[in-house]
Amino acid sequence: MESMRERFTATASQLLDEDPRVAVVLAVISSDRFTEAKKAHPDRVIDVGIREQLLIGVSGGLALAGLRPIAHTFASFLVERPFEQVKLDLDHQGVGAVLVSAGGSYDMASGGRTHQAPGDIALLDTLDGWTVHVPGHPDEAEALLRHAVADGDSRVYIRLSEQANRAALPVRPEGFQRLRSGAGGVVVAVGPLLDATLEAVEGLDVTVLYTSTVRPFDAPTLRAEVRNAARSDVVLVEPYLAGTSVPYVAEALCDVPHRVLGVGTGREELRRYGTWQEHVAAHGLDAAGLRKRLAGFLR
Repeated sequence: MESMRERFTATASQLLDEDPRVAVVLAVISSDRFTEAKKAHPDRVIDVGIREQLLIGVSGGLALAGLRPIAHTFASFLVERPFEQVKLDLDHQGVGAVLVSAGGSYDMASGGRTHQAPGDIALLDTLDGWTVHVPGHPDEAEALLRHAVADGDSRVYIRLSEQANRAALPVRPEGFQRLRSGAGGVVVAVGPLLDATLEAVEGLDVTVLYTSTVRPFDAPTLRAEVRNAARSDVVLVEPYLAGTSVPYVAEALCDVPHRVLGVGTGREELRRYGTWQEHVAAHGLDAAGLRKRLAGFLR
């Protein structure tokens, strides 16, 4: 299956043809995938070199000039390394951009800690007004990118990964969608962890919600589903730092007695890098690991 990153570069190249406001800003990563687009739009495909802070600064400048910049590199270089520029050149200046990362939490596991970013969304949560998409399939990645580019001058982060679900679901940038109903609690599966989650809850009497958009957090739908269940237990299954969205659940259910379990990547650094598939298993995010955690919590 085509990867999300491959679909992104193809779609971004099409958007350059379709919308004169679109500019793509790169920091070497994926530059080779925009060779033809740069020939067609030399003034709107900009490679700043290995300068991630400049990547964000240039994007802020393009936004001030009225363009809709798409900034792209690996997650650790797009959010963590230039975070001060994200905070100042975009947030503080009140301008928007579409930040599209590749690599997820540990896709390039062999690259070591410099190429791993399980804490990217937790870091963005310290800022205000960001929309965050975590697609679970290349089709969802394309739809969310097109929606983000068309969405005025908002600040959007799209988190791409090698892991993907077998089939795409219709994207709902405004919130969660129910895939199955049950009385024993509510499980929220995010992006590429849906397939493993569905396999893990087989035979369990739970409601399963799916989302490829985690910010803004869909509190109304979660509240409604928890009230419809016999037990107000919530499990979050996220492909990044465990517990990232737990505060949003607590806020959504502030007047409802509940239990919440945040499942995701652990804080412990896995130094025997291996492959991303091995990291999924090591963090307990495969179907077997999820089954163990969910069955124990929801018993």
